[in-house]
Amino acid sequence: MKHLLLTLLLTLLLLPLSAQTTDDRITRQKRVIADLEARIAREEQEISRLKKGRASAQEQARRLAMQLDARNQLMEATEQEALLLGKEIDRTDSIARGLGASLEEHKRLYAEMVREAWRNYRHNNYLTYLFSSEDFGQVARRIANLRGVASMREHRMEQIATLSTAVADERSQLEQRRHALDSVKWSIERQRTRLKKDEQAARASIRQLSERERRALAEKVAREQQLDVAIGELRKLTKGNREGSSFTAGTGNLRLPVVGGRVKRYKGNMAEICGPRGAKVQSIYEGKVIDIKRNRITGKYDVYIAHGEYLTSYANLGSIDVQKGAKVARNEAIGTIGSAVNLMTMETEYKLVFGIYAPTPEVKMLAENCFK
Repeated sequence: MKHLLLTLLLTLLLLPLSAQTTDDRITRQKRVIADLEARIAREEQEISRLKKGRASAQEQARRLAMQLDARNQLMEATEQEALLLGKEIDRTDSIARGLGASLEEHKRLYAEMVREAWRNYRHNNYLTYLFSSEDFGQVARRIANLRGVASMREHRMEQIATLSTAVADERSQLEQRRHALDSVKWSIERQRTRLKKDEQAARASIRQLSERERRALAEKVAREQQLDVAIGELRKLTKGNREGSSFTAGTGNLRLPVVGGRVKRYKGNMAEICGPRGAKVQSIYEGKVIDIKRNRITGKYDVYIAHGEYLTSYANLGSIDVQKGAKVARNEAIGTIGSAVNLMTMETEYKLVFGIYAPTPEVKMLAENCFK
C-alpha cells in the first residue's frame, strides 16, 4: 500500500512538468510551421507577380525552386509536429491507464473498509471491542483506534475523488491531442498534394530553359547562398582559442560531418556532402562554436567552429543543436542536414556544404584531405 501511494504521489507531481515540456516543444514547432506558411504565401505572391510581369524564365524558375524547398521544409516541420503529438498521445494514454488502475485499486480497498465497518456495526463488535477493555486507558486508546479507522476511510474517499479528477483530465487531454493529430495528418496530406503541384510547375519551368541558362541560374543561386559572413572577420574570433588546438593542417582521416553521408563534390576548401533526410551533422573535431548565422534566402543555418585557430563551416543545416560559444567534442552532433533543390532536375535533396580555413588566408586547405 505504501508503494502504491508513493507511486501515485510521484506520478501526480511529475505530470505537470512532463506535459509542460512536451507542450513547449509542440508550441515551438507550431511557430516554425506558421513562419514557413507565411514564407510560402509571400513566395506565391511573388511568383504570381512575376508571371504577370516581364520577368525572365530564369527568375521564375529560381522562385519556383525556392517555393519548392520551402514547401518541403513545411512538410518536414508538420511531420515533426505529428511525431511529437503521437509521442504525447502515447504518454498521456499510459498515464491515464496507470491512474485508472490506481483508482480501481483505491475503490476496491475502500469497498473492503466499508464492508468491514458494516459487519462490525451489525454484530455490535464496536461495543464489544470497547467494553472488553481492561481499564479506562485502554478504552481511550481503542476509541482513538476507531477514530483512526474512520479517518483512514475518509482519506481514502478523498484519494478516490482526486484520482477521479486526474483520470478525467488526462482522458480529456488525450481526446484533444487525438483531434489535433487528425488535423495535422490532414494538413500533411494537403501539403503533400501541393508539393507535387509545385514540383510539376518547377520542372515545367526548368524545361523551358536551355542547358546554358540552367547552369547560369545554378551558379547565380550558388553565389547567393554562399556563406554570408567574411571568413576574415571570423578568423579574428579564433585568435587565442585553445579548444581543439591540436588540430593542424596535416590532420586527416576524420569522419565525414554528415552521418551516413557521401561526398558529391569537392571544390577547393569546400565539400558538398549529401545524406539521408534527418541525418545528423557533426563537428569533425573538438572545438568551439564561434558563430551561427541563419541564411536570409534559404532559412537554413550556418555554423562556424574554431579548432584552435583553424576554422570549419557547416552550411545548409535544417536545425541546430548547439549555441554560439559552446564547446563541442569530436563527432558531436551540431544539427541536422537541410534540404535543397537541384536546379538541374528540380528534385529535392539533402546536403551540407562544408568548408575549412587555415589561420591565415595565405595557407590554402583542401577539404578532401580531411576525411577517410
